[in-house]
Amino acid sequence: MRIAFMGTPDFSVPALKAIIEAGHDVVAVYSQPPSRSGRGKKERPSPVHAYANDQNIPVYTPLNFKSDNDREQFADLNLDVAMVVAYGLILPQEILDAPKYGCLNIHASLLPRWRGAAPIHRAIMAGDNETGVGIMQMEAGLDTGPVHLEKRIPIGDDTTGILHDKLSDLGAKAIVEVLVNLSESTPTPQSDEGVTYAHKIDKSEAKIDWSRSATDLKNHIHGLSPFPGAWCDVGGERFKIHNVEVVNGNGEPGEMIDEPLVIACGDGAISVKRAQRAGKGPMDVKALMNGFDVTIGTKFS
Repeated sequence: MRIAFMGTPDFSVPALKAIIEAGHDVVAVYSQPPSRSGRGKKERPSPVHAYANDQNIPVYTPLNFKSDNDREQFADLNLDVAMVVAYGLILPQEILDAPKYGCLNIHASLLPRWRGAAPIHRAIMAGDNETGVGIMQMEAGLDTGPVHLEKRIPIGDDTTGILHDKLSDLGAKAIVEVLVNLSESTPTPQSDEGVTYAHKIDKSEAKIDWSRSATDLKNHIHGLSPFPGAWCDVGGERFKIHNVEVVNGNGEPGEMIDEPLVIACGDGAISVKRAQRAGKGPMDVKALMNGFDVTIGTKFS
């Protein structure tokens, strides 16, 4: 099929790679404009942009699709379908309608649950038992389109970082499966029941409230790992926690009640497995405790 791929972050790259390897003709890639970062504020292309460059695929980086030139350029590609994966731009109806089979999107949730910007974070933070990906036919509403194919996986004790990679790979496999019979596929409308919205994560949500139950805090911590990272204060130092296990234990919420790093919650306790001190990278608890002056009775707030 003749395809334009529209995506920006690392999450999108496996899908682009899978589409190319399946033998489809990716005639153009659309991505967010390069950002300036690092020493000297050099322009850095997005992960999708960089991968497309390696594959010698033309890359376009419009700020939006408001200009006639950008819309005409897209229409002139004479596409069978456009594949949209975490692109970062709202597409106008004219763009959605231009390809023969419209625009498809890989959405990282079980729609209609967790429509919106942060479905992976929100599923974990809410304590969902499972999640998945849906190959959705795009329409004007926010993630409201009918779904061609859905694939499910359990969440278990995954953090957002781990689940992100699993869903990225799962979505890549799913889109190749859909493209095989796209001309004959009839997508299923989403239910009107069970709609939830995955609002963008705000850094203000990251502060740990030790009065919550151990299970709630595990979900909170894992959902925010690795970014922005759930944090608390110990001895005037900001302390980020990335991975924990729920354990039995009682004590004042926020109090270290056992070694190496077991902290009481409002109900139960958590055993910290991976964390990060100020100015350092994440590390396993055994390495973390070297030189970390905390003992039983230390308060985390």
